[in-house]
Amino acid sequence: MAESNVKVLGTWASPFVMRVKIALHLKSVRYEDVEEDLLAPKSELLLKSNPVYKKIPVFFHAHNPICESLIILQYIDEVWTTSASSILPSDPYERSQSRFWAAYVDDKFFPALRRLLIGATEEDKKAALAEVVGGTVVLEGAFGELSKGKAFFGGDNIGFVDIALGSLLGWIEVIGKQCETKLVSEAKTPRLVQWADCFSAHEAVKDVLPDVDKLADFGLKLRAKILKALAPTN
Repeated sequence: MAESNVKVLGTWASPFVMRVKIALHLKSVRYEDVEEDLLAPKSELLLKSNPVYKKIPVFFHAHNPICESLIILQYIDEVWTTSASSILPSDPYERSQSRFWAAYVDDKFFPALRRLLIGATEEDKKAALAEVVGGTVVLEGAFGELSKGKAFFGGDNIGFVDIALGSLLGWIEVIGKQCETKLVSEAKTPRLVQWADCFSAHEAVKDVLPDVDKLADFGLKLRAKILKALAPTN
């Protein structure tokens, strides 16, 4: 049964919503899952609880709305301090590096992945593909630095960067199949391949990551909606 004062407003297919759910699972916090339909007009609850960005996820704790997935992760880590291990490192420098690489995922890697999904022309897709593949190589190097030879970016346990990047794994597979390219491969990113397997099999993760075929079907519908919104009107 969910805690009466903990809710997650989002959709099953959103990697940013997955982040929040994975963090709550890590901390053994039960929550109410409130589904937002991304293919429909935005709900009144979303517009009221996140009037600035009007985006999911929105995390409710004691009826207070908190927005932006990475901010929510830090909030969960600070509130539920006695549950499991910390999501962010205790060392200030290591914590700064975790935030840096999570920001890289959001500011550089994810936008390129999104462009690869919705690219209107082959030229757009080719440029986005090069950026995504280059990003995986950069993240392969970051994994070597942050993991210190352990299974996760966070070391022995799933941490901030693991959740930030790991929430994208389903979409990485879907988009890779669409462009007929393995975006995370043994040839270029062998450590990320091993990490992805470990992350996906983790107890806190495996029930959150969606079925790839279901996600692919949703991706086609989402792409059509986005392209329609971007199309010029006469």
